[in-house]
Amino acid sequence: MTKIIIIFILLIFIFILYLKYIEKTHIFYPDKKIYQEPKDFNLNYKEVFIKTPDNIDLCGWFIKGDSENLILYLHGNAGNISTRLEIVKMFVDAKFNVFIFDYRGYGKSAGRPTEKGIYLDTLSVYKYLTENENIKPENIILYGESLGCAFAIYLAEKEKVSLIILQSPFSSALDMASFLFPYIPKSFLKLIMSVEFDNISRIKKIDIPKLIIHSIDDDIVPFRFAEKLFIKASFPKEFFATRGLHNETVYNNKDEYIKKIKEFIERYKDYRN
Repeated sequence: MTKIIIIFILLIFIFILYLKYIEKTHIFYPDKKIYQEPKDFNLNYKEVFIKTPDNIDLCGWFIKGDSENLILYLHGNAGNISTRLEIVKMFVDAKFNVFIFDYRGYGKSAGRPTEKGIYLDTLSVYKYLTENENIKPENIILYGESLGCAFAIYLAEKEKVSLIILQSPFSSALDMASFLFPYIPKSFLKLIMSVEFDNISRIKKIDIPKLIIHSIDDDIVPFRFAEKLFIKASFPKEFFATRGLHNETVYNNKDEYIKKIKEFIERYKDYRN
């Protein structure tokens, strides 16, 4: 009997190590290689480096459009800023200025990615934009992409911005873990998880206009998590349902996508001032 108990405890321990490994390797997929630059898309830009309070150098691109509005782009968990330039160009073609940066550990940014570390990165970039570039908070529009939605929501809770757009968001890390491991009790998952990304509790506190965009066909983040986030979000808020896989939906619906975003921004221009 004692042997069986020991084996059972050992199996649980191994399983916990496995879950911790999955958590460590499946949340962040940083890529250090820069595949292309804004100049390859004929975009007017400057490269900047921003130092965080914990002495990490972050690399970002400030890309000029033809508007007082600036989109602060918080990208997803894989690749880096060089793999988002097609979407950046879409925003610039729509006359927006764009600032996109790599989290710690991504692209030319130093360090390694962690949840708390990237929250700090986001605050550091906001400080740079408002203090060094003299961007007014009422002209900053947050655009979060997938995992980047968590950082956009965090920043909107902590600092003044005008609007927030969330593309393919999720409700929380715990909900995602429960989706990936449906037969494991949520209470057990919560006990061993080191990340939270608790978007659903934060979004309730954000009173600026919100646009949530999510594909019905999303193969990575279930559509119902975006619906859950939308229900809990405070007003004003809007929801735009698209089609296509998680990493394809923007490219499949470019014209409609940018049209919806421009209408959203225009609709709340008086709200922002």
